[in-house]
This record gives sequence, structure tokens and C-alpha cells, in this order.
Amino acid sequence: MAEKKSGIDQALIRDLANILNDTDLTEIEVEQDDLRIRVSRAGAMQYVQAPIAAPAFAAPAAAPAAATAAPAAAPGRNPANVVNAPMVGTVYMAPAPGARPFIEVGATVKEGQTLIIIEAMKTMNQIPSPKSGKVTEILVDDGHPVEYGQALVVIE
Repeated sequence: MAEKKSGIDQALIRDLANILNDTDLTEIEVEQDDLRIRVSRAGAMQYVQAPIAAPAFAAPAAAPAAATAAPAAAPGRNPANVVNAPMVGTVYMAPAPGARPFIEVGATVKEGQTLIIIEAMKTMNQIPSPKSGKVTEILVDDGHPVEYGQALVVIE
């Protein structure tokens, strides 16, 4: 009885969990044929086995793509210079309340330097600069919520 499994590749789930640990990601999702597996630090591992074309999956899949496209549509901004939110959460501009902010407009940043923190599900996620350059705009306010793909900072 213990040998009969539900068809879920447990090794794949373990591999995904290891990727989370190795990369400090908070969530990872994989689709393969009619199987979708999402592993998240904040909650239990989930799997959904259903046709990918099912209406239940159509709306959530479209939402992040639309949010990601928003910075490109903003007039006067080069999309390559915009740092977008990699997750939904609350933005913090400093490492602690009352502390000096990580960045300010006009500051020069190096690739990998922390720009802001996004708190998601009680986890503080440092958002690193994808490139070196000068901060020309900060598009979010301290303590406010952000959506996936929302423009955060412009670095030129």
C-alpha cells in the first residue's frame, strides 16, 4: 500500500524546495504537461493536476503579465532602467524604522546593492540592484503595498 503513489514526482518537489533554499527565493512554480507544482516558503507545498487551459488558471496567469508590461508603457522611461517588484508585499526603504534609507534619488548604486526591502508573508526580502548606475526616480513610498511587476526604482 505504501508503494502506490499519486503520480506526483516527489523528487521534483524536493529539488524545487532545494532551489528555494539555495537561492533565497520565497516561491517557485513549475508547469509540465497537465501538472502545475508550486513550492513556497510561506506555506505548504501545493499541486494542482488539471488541464492548463482550464478557466480557473486563465485569469491568474494573465494578471502578472499585464502588471509586468506596465513599466514599458510609461512614457519617458526606458524599460531596461526600471526595477520591478519580483513579488507582492510591503515596501520598506530602510533596514529599520528611523534608519537611513538604502537609496535616495541621485545616489549612485552598484550591482547587487540593496535598493529596498519587500516584506512578503512575514519574510523580509532584500531587492538588489540589477545593475550599477544612478538612481533617477523612486516610484514607491515607504510602508506602502506593491504588486508583482510594479515599477519600484529607475536606475540609469
